[in-house]
Amino acid sequence: MSSDSSVSAPAGGPFRLEPTARDEAPQYVLPLVVHIEKAAPPARTDALETAARAVLTLLSDERALGEGEYEGAWARAVRNWEDARIRKVVRRARGAEWRRACALPGITVTGRGPDPAPPAGGAVPSVAEVRVFPPVPLDGWPKELARLQVSGTELDDPAPPPPADPAHPVLWLNPGLTLSAGKAMAQVGHGAQLAWWELSETDRKAWRAAGFPLSVRTADAAHWRELSTAGLPVVHDAGFTEIAPGMTVAVEGGHRAGDPGRPRRP
Repeated sequence: MSSDSSVSAPAGGPFRLEPTARDEAPQYVLPLVVHIEKAAPPARTDALETAARAVLTLLSDERALGEGEYEGAWARAVRNWEDARIRKVVRRARGAEWRRACALPGITVTGRGPDPAPPAGGAVPSVAEVRVFPPVPLDGWPKELARLQVSGTELDDPAPPPPADPAHPVLWLNPGLTLSAGKAMAQVGHGAQLAWWELSETDRKAWRAAGFPLSVRTADAAHWRELSTAGLPVVHDAGFTEIAPGMTVAVEGGHRAGDPGRPRRP
């Protein structure tokens, strides 16, 4: 199952697990649709990294920015979404479902394929495709998306992914959790958003120009203890689906140099 989840941070950050004024605001959700054909589904890590980059692509799109006379077509919906609980829902589509989803306003982000290549004779996964849409009211999904399934996102990697590149942000998954690919895609999307909020405008532009390089990996237990207590941005899932409330993703790298800080509003 994928995720209807919210992102939060430890005490002192702009998001909290306990009720806040955000819960009184109209609730919006960011829809993401992953393309999964039965014959050749994408590799899990490629899908997760593509979902994270899809969130960043929408946040940086001109249609999602600006105010007043300079307001992009999606800017008000994005502001409404950010003023409430930050929710993302991942659904899957194949065949005609995918084509109908692609006809709606949104952005399709393509992955880089499995890394490393599958072992000789193994099935070759497709390159991940994730389409992200502007936020919609929690109960106002377009019918083309509302009918898509949230289950069926059980993806695997054909081989263990290589070590993460420390030159770019790494979104570390909590090793103590078992998440469907859809749920994990939503969580790393939250993590990418926290990384984005930590950056200066100059660093955001540079990251976008580079194509949003990042890695998604699962930490080992010892590393997770270090990450989760180091003052880095950490996603706290609200526990709407699959898991109990708690930490899911830690963001290493991407914060302002010399200041690990807490997640902040842009």
